[in-house]
Amino acid sequence: MTNDQLKKLENDLWASANSLRAYGGLKAADYAVPVLGLIFLRFADNKYSQFETKILEDHKTDKGTRLERTIEAIALANCGFYLPDYARYDYLLNLPGDQSMAKALRKAMEGIEEYQDEKFKNVLPKEAYFDIEKKKADILPQLLKSFSDIPKDATGDVFGKIYEYFLGEFAMSEGQKGGEFFTPTSVVRFIVEVIEPYAGKIYDPACGSGGMFVQSAKFVQEANHDLSDIYVYGQEYMGETARLAKMNLMVNNIRGEITEVNSYEGDPYGSLGRFDFVMANPPFNVKSVRESTVKNDARFYKYGLPKNKGKNTDDSITDANYLWISLFATSLNDNGRAGFVMANSASDAGNSEYQIRKKIVDSGMVDCMVSMPSNMFFTVTLPATLWFFDRQKVNSSRRDKILFIDARNTYHQINRAQREWTEEHIQNLAAIVRLYRGETKRYLELITHYEQQAVECIQQLPVCFDDFHRKLTNGLVNLKQYAAESKSKRKAAEQRKLAESGLMQKLEEFTLPEVALPSFGWQLDLPTDNTGQLEFTVILAAYGNVLKEVDATLKTQKERFAEIWTEADKLLKVKSDKSWVELGLNNLVKALDELQQTWKNAIDQVDFWYTNIHWLQSRFPEAIYTDVVGLCKLADKQEYADEQDYSLNAGRYVGVDNESDDISNEEFLQRISLRNRELDTLTEQSSMLYKIISKSINDMLG
Repeated sequence: MTNDQLKKLENDLWASANSLRAYGGLKAADYAVPVLGLIFLRFADNKYSQFETKILEDHKTDKGTRLERTIEAIALANCGFYLPDYARYDYLLNLPGDQSMAKALRKAMEGIEEYQDEKFKNVLPKEAYFDIEKKKADILPQLLKSFSDIPKDATGDVFGKIYEYFLGEFAMSEGQKGGEFFTPTSVVRFIVEVIEPYAGKIYDPACGSGGMFVQSAKFVQEANHDLSDIYVYGQEYMGETARLAKMNLMVNNIRGEITEVNSYEGDPYGSLGRFDFVMANPPFNVKSVRESTVKNDARFYKYGLPKNKGKNTDDSITDANYLWISLFATSLNDNGRAGFVMANSASDAGNSEYQIRKKIVDSGMVDCMVSMPSNMFFTVTLPATLWFFDRQKVNSSRRDKILFIDARNTYHQINRAQREWTEEHIQNLAAIVRLYRGETKRYLELITHYEQQAVECIQQLPVCFDDFHRKLTNGLVNLKQYAAESKSKRKAAEQRKLAESGLMQKLEEFTLPEVALPSFGWQLDLPTDNTGQLEFTVILAAYGNVLKEVDATLKTQKERFAEIWTEADKLLKVKSDKSWVELGLNNLVKALDELQQTWKNAIDQVDFWYTNIHWLQSRFPEAIYTDVVGLCKLADKQEYADEQDYSLNAGRYVGVDNESDDISNEEFLQRISLRNRELDTLTEQSSMLYKIISKSINDMLG
């Protein structure tokens, strides 16, 4: 299944499910879990079908031997669960209309859980289906029918993406509440790329629906590692969300445990110094935690508690942000890495928070700080910051250095209210981190990957060019042929009108200059060294410029021909003449538009990969880390401790790229001066308005 096919399927499924939600008068909060349960059922049936032949064969082979096992045990060993007949999707899909679908679904869910490990029991939704059935009896059968559109050969990866897509859509529907169980995929992807959880124990004490674990699993698989190399541990305060996370693990075949617990109060996994990786998007700025809850817990007090000083005897913590930060830091083992989302305010927080931050920074574990764009989350529009810890860094030459990246201007606008990082944004930002770590080889491998993508796109160009160019040239030839052959079919008045228009002369004089698609100048193997890659990029840039010239020529030719064809469609075409259709002249401009767009998309793809290569090479021409104004800065202890007093705000370090708008420093200063004068004027106006309003109120009050 291609990405476009998957996207269409996701959109169609969501549209169908969402229309039924509106039809039944249901809220997204009531609807999310049962719908995701139906997606799980479809996934379970697909996966079970793929293993069913082997399950039956193994059962037949072992029967009567000392190795004999129940069919349920064989199924669990092969695909992770057993499906009784009454839990099969086709059985439910074809359930007679006089039977309760809610009862059938409850029985199906109970049948699947019956043979699961204890930790995966009481996870699947059951009673919620009765609430839906009470609203409208036909909603559940229609939903089952909608999800039957998921192809029977769809893999677990496809289901994982559909599941994740629905989680995201439900999160958007729920607004503030939705963000409690879903962190946008692109944010999680970047965290995973930086901390690289290839193998080991992964911990998320605010796991929501388990998105951090899903992206970790994808990272492991893409790196050709085995999923059995990781084991995940999640804690989630909300019971329903914890069940979503457990379903997510089952859908994606991830080993692990999810515990329903308040992480401030409970520590079910003995997290102190235990984990290889910590990932999280905790709730921001929580002020309801009591000091008595955490003051005797080493997970929180090692670096100090965020508590107001003085005679204030209030038992409340000032802000839980630094409780979370401390929890992440203390949960790492000696080689552990952490990546988490945090409110921007935590980067510069003062008082007791400052003291905690100072201790954590002085420990040497703070590896990287990334400022994010605004509008990346469903819950808040303000930008957040990504923090990264690395315990291994403490014993390296990077101990007293911190990498700051300002990625606030790096994003793709999904819609008016939502932004994301594309896969290339993620890889390019991660490349900066890898160069900082001295991993030049991986940087070069990324450039090589982009080169390969560009070459593959270039290889698609001849077909797109030939289709468009041939249609254009043949269209002109056929139009001239039709003009010559149709004269006798035209009435005298029509022929006279045609002659007066001058169309025939324009058509006779119109020619299409020869246009050829140039060959790509690089005939060697793709370079893997920096010098060769820079040379490749120069040739790619030149080729891209030639493509733009060819495109401009084709565009001009097509537009001129389209004018003539449009006129011919009105004056030259004889009504009901089959020859017009047989010569391929009917709706010719529309066909040309489509082929032109395909061609344009093809050359845009070449330019897309060139742009990504250039973005990296123009900033890191030597394939080694270097500070880039407005983007990244490697700060030493003097800078972050002495000069910036332990601020972890990337904007303080990277500066502003004055050249990003192609303006000089002098022009930049002039703009700032102008804005400052405008601010002074607005301030004066504000002061005057304040005085007028104040006087009016005083006069009214006497």
